[in-house]
Amino acid sequence: MKKFICITLLSVFIFTVGCMGADFTDVSKNAWYYDTVKEMTDKGLLSGYNDGSFRPDDTITSAEFTTIVCKVKGVQPTSSQTGHWAGGYMSAALEKGWYDYDEDPPTGEKYNSPIERQLAVKILMKALADSLTYDYNTESAKIKDFSQLNGRYYDTVLAAYSAGIAGGDNRGNFNPQSSLTRAEACTLIERAMDKYGSGNIDSTAPAVVQTEPVQPTATRSGGVSENGGLCVKGTRLCNEKGEPVVLRGMSSHGIQWFPQFVTKDYIKAVGDRGANIMRIAMYTEEGGYTRNDSVKQTLISAVDSTLANDMYAIIDWHILSDGDPMKHVDEAESFFKEMAERYKDSKGVLYEICNEPNGNISWSANVKPYAERIIPAIRSIDSDAVILVGNPQWCQDLDSVVADRLSYNNIMYTCHFYSGTHTQWLRDRVSNALRNGIPVFVSEWGTSDASGNGGVFEEETRKWLDFMSSNNISWCNWSLCDKNETSAALVGGSNASDGLSDSELSASGKIVFNSFN
Repeated sequence: MKKFICITLLSVFIFTVGCMGADFTDVSKNAWYYDTVKEMTDKGLLSGYNDGSFRPDDTITSAEFTTIVCKVKGVQPTSSQTGHWAGGYMSAALEKGWYDYDEDPPTGEKYNSPIERQLAVKILMKALADSLTYDYNTESAKIKDFSQLNGRYYDTVLAAYSAGIAGGDNRGNFNPQSSLTRAEACTLIERAMDKYGSGNIDSTAPAVVQTEPVQPTATRSGGVSENGGLCVKGTRLCNEKGEPVVLRGMSSHGIQWFPQFVTKDYIKAVGDRGANIMRIAMYTEEGGYTRNDSVKQTLISAVDSTLANDMYAIIDWHILSDGDPMKHVDEAESFFKEMAERYKDSKGVLYEICNEPNGNISWSANVKPYAERIIPAIRSIDSDAVILVGNPQWCQDLDSVVADRLSYNNIMYTCHFYSGTHTQWLRDRVSNALRNGIPVFVSEWGTSDASGNGGVFEEETRKWLDFMSSNNISWCNWSLCDKNETSAALVGGSNASDGLSDSELSASGKIVFNSFN
């Protein structure tokens, strides 16, 4: 999809003899990036992974990106005290003024984090462009979200626009604080090299860098650095020491509609208000994963940003109109294998394998067989992660789970409620499940009625909050967006660059954000 060949940069790939050229298992000759990947590979700048894949939708880190730009320019690594594999290249780039000390301090703590688009473009332009020329009014008018661009990047980003190297997405947005994909990276690097030349490509420099798990740039109370990997003991969610923990946070709305609210700034702002978990809702239908190639990358970027903020992340396979999870079971198996491979070394990822089974389906005939296929697929790669399993009637039929539970470890069952519709009768079902040893995780709830509107039903919401607290139930609230509905946590015009104050929260958001701690 050519609309996503904007403002991106190159990653570093694991070198594999026999994977040169564009004969990667996951790069179709019909892909929009095929020719660029082939050309970059033929120049010796790219190679594939040991399994023969290119992984075009993976994000790249600051260390990976900067290393490959050094390779393009023939820049050799200098001394570094970090012990990081890319420390020498990062030091060399810093010495050349491609980026500033405070953007990526030479302590190495941010080297493994996804690089922001605006910083990536700065490094590319500083490395390759002889001069930065542009007309401010002309180029800034092309960027719909220009107000989100940090002023220190004006020169390099506007020059990249003027030179035809960078461009916006299909909405005209630059998305300056978002991360980059490998496929996008190839296109931008190739454009810059065509425009400015490449210096002296060091084709002997190794393109061998093992991608490392995303590391938090800061720690927070109740976060991954404090609790480590999670497990399930009885009905309780526990940390890696076996001590009970409770996670409280937000769910995104559909990221195909509201990607702007799962950027690093918004996720950090939620964490700064006391949340320690973020659920990323990736719809399968409704313009989601099975209809839109870009949605997976939005999810990956959001998960990486969540982990970088020392928060737990739920990867949510969000079925809704496709109420039978078996409808896309093949796609689900492939997707969760890919995510498990990507995050198997992370302690902060949970997998929610089917959001809200509904319609003419049952637990025993549809949901349980689906789970018995997807859970082993994840477990074959990531043997320990907590997996959340939905149930019929939009995750309110916990009685069917009590009668016929799954036989896996580290499994929790989801309950979803909206306080204006689901009242004491559903709390009774949850209580019954707990009495029967069924661990429950409320991965979605709202202060409205089931439509997302009505209310706020504050009295009933308080009953639910007290109930979850007294039963040590973890939860994510629906939803972090400014949609014109009661359950949305934000008001229009919110800006998370300096955090989220109560004035930027809706009536629902104020209740929820003040309930994180």
